[in-house]
Amino acid sequence: MIRCLVVDDEQHAIDIIAHYIGQTNFLELVSSSTNPVAALQTVIAEHIDLVFLDIQMPELSGIDFIKAINGKAKVILTTAYSEFALEGYELEVVDYLLKPVRFPRFLTAVQKAVKLMNDKPAEAETTAEEDHIFVKTESKGKLLRINLADIEFIEAMKNYVAIYRNGQKTLVYTNLRELGNHLPAKQFIRVHKSYIIPVNRITGIEGNQVLLKNVTTPVLIGESYKEDLMELIKNKMI
Repeated sequence: MIRCLVVDDEQHAIDIIAHYIGQTNFLELVSSSTNPVAALQTVIAEHIDLVFLDIQMPELSGIDFIKAINGKAKVILTTAYSEFALEGYELEVVDYLLKPVRFPRFLTAVQKAVKLMNDKPAEAETTAEEDHIFVKTESKGKLLRINLADIEFIEAMKNYVAIYRNGQKTLVYTNLRELGNHLPAKQFIRVHKSYIIPVNRITGIEGNQVLLKNVTTPVLIGESYKEDLMELIKNKMI
């Protein structure tokens, strides 16, 4: 559900947009106001996803309102004056509705907002999911959070896998293949039957060894893994 706020100094204009919101099952009208200063406080205090905003208002113009909320909510401008369109788009508003607003045009603007909102959370969710893992350690019943950014390299050790981070070694009861399946492919690469390394820590390659940031001992590159490694870095080669 997209939480909406309608701001206009004319109540009849608010009533039209509020009616359209009520006719759209994925929109929820949280509040409306003819006072832009009070509406600004609502955006600050409440969780508002989308603001339908008039431009020409006393005390605080729609343009100043957009600047004040600083991206806290998406904005669809509603006005009778088309000359403000360019300035609105420069402030990255979702869309610009000319009064009188018709329902089909309202829906088009709302769909633009939906697309923008769906794109951003998806990216945030992926980032959140890929910044850490939880592992079972050698201590029975103990789970440990491992931040991926801390991993220096990973080494297979018989029935365990050793995760090296911040100069320390954590033993995990699993195998390298299983652990690798839970690591983001864009961030980690297997370079040997016994080693997985973080891509962003690679500082150089010397023969069949890869050098890693903050790791004193080079990591071996297996012959069957070398092609994938070189493919990864070829676009960076001069």
